[in-house]
Amino acid sequence: MWGGIAVAAVLGIVVAVAALSEDNSLVVPPPTTTEQNDTVALLRDAAEQQDICYGWELRQGDGDVVSTGSNLGVGISVVDHPQCPRWLWVAATVDYTPESSEAEDFARVVVDGSPEFSYDLFALETSLSRFGLDGAAFLAEPGWAVTRAAVSLPLLVVERGVVSPEPVVTSAPVAAPSPLPAAGSDLWRERSGWLIGATGMVLIAVLLVVVGLSQRRRQRGEAAVTARRGKGSASGRPVKRA
Repeated sequence: MWGGIAVAAVLGIVVAVAALSEDNSLVVPPPTTTEQNDTVALLRDAAEQQDICYGWELRQGDGDVVSTGSNLGVGISVVDHPQCPRWLWVAATVDYTPESSEAEDFARVVVDGSPEFSYDLFALETSLSRFGLDGAAFLAEPGWAVTRAAVSLPLLVVERGVVSPEPVVTSAPVAAPSPLPAAGSDLWRERSGWLIGATGMVLIAVLLVVVGLSQRRRQRGEAAVTARRGKGSASGRPVKRA
């Protein structure tokens, strides 16, 4: 009798542990603290140069917000924020399904923004795949993917000509006309090429830094996808694709 009770107790513990493990595997992981802080710093620099607020939001499949942030800080959304009349953000929803379910894992990524960007939103959204930010990336490492997508937006808007790559320069008003106005114009023309080139190099450097910092995370994500597919194949389920 006591032996049967002990066996039942052990089986109950095993079932409970398995259920908890499955529940944990369905939780969408947020970006790490380092990823969030680094992303905020990069977005702040871009916002100061381009006069556009940038941000991100990551949601669980049930609609719960997992992570949000912007150039204004971690946890601060740019949508309808009084400091952000012009804004763009990446909004991603990730839904993991149990291994026993026939439904596939799901990732949906959209780029949204203030009205003046309405004609460019779809193009910006589809351009994210050029950085490896497709559905598979968001399923593998959703926190890493959504923050990297956010820092890609400033580069994409420059590429599409939505904003100028040149930094905004504010000068004091001139009290009286200069006796040689052409000299100032010539000086600006001589230096404008250098400024454009330097700004472009800075933007490229930012992207390279982000890629370098997140490379380890990307590799871990690919390993997770491989393990998940292997598990699906072993259990007789079809391998899920984004």
